[in-house]
Amino acid sequence: MRESRSVVKFENVCLSYPGAPAIFSEASFRLAPGSFTFLTGASGSGKTSLMRMMYLALQPTNGHIYLFGHDCAALSQNDFPMLRRRTGIVLQDFGLIDHLSVFENVALPLKIRGLDVRDYTRDIIELLDWVGLGFRIDAEPAVLSGGEKQRVCIARAVITRPDLILADEPTGNVDPDMADRLLRLFLELNKLGATVLIATHDHALINRYRSDVLKLANGRLWGMPYRTYQENTNDATAPPEETAPLQTGTSG
Repeated sequence: MRESRSVVKFENVCLSYPGAPAIFSEASFRLAPGSFTFLTGASGSGKTSLMRMMYLALQPTNGHIYLFGHDCAALSQNDFPMLRRRTGIVLQDFGLIDHLSVFENVALPLKIRGLDVRDYTRDIIELLDWVGLGFRIDAEPAVLSGGEKQRVCIARAVITRPDLILADEPTGNVDPDMADRLLRLFLELNKLGATVLIATHDHALINRYRSDVLKLANGRLWGMPYRTYQENTNDATAPPEETAPLQTGTSG
């Protein structure tokens, strides 16, 4: 079955583990093509789990997830790489390969696709300069700070110009100036057509960029335009007129 109107669609998705409260239940939302959305919620609310499910690294307990129009429940494990190649993901554990240099870590998705290093060297150098790591191009992860590792992970996630970008707290380990620079990178990719979802607990960041918001709290998920988020930032319950599902990118 195909659902072609959304890049991501969750339909009554539940995630739970035996003997523990549900991380979230009956989550329903859509990310429209070319949308830019923030995902917010307290630590432990399930933001990382939600993103891992979009990357097909975690399966729901119940419900349906559609990616690029494909019902993931109807796909085999052999189909997953096709969808993952269209997705760039930034997770908080970085996932860098210790024996590879910064350049080689960023180049890995391109190398896996069989591209010639001469065809992408300039792009990687320019991207590393953009994220402030041009001087670290030959360094290995062991000598990098947490913030530097995070920026390498971001560069690796976006070097292929993916259709969907998932970034989990991408500005959590950098100073405010670099945070703005990284957000401008995501915004530029969004202008080029990428659908972007950024998980953050930084309300100031959301207030600065004023995009649609998905909010996780108390096992529930709901979507809202920025205006409603601003009005209900401290409200622990979903505004009754703005409950999920929300097709982000269509408000305003």
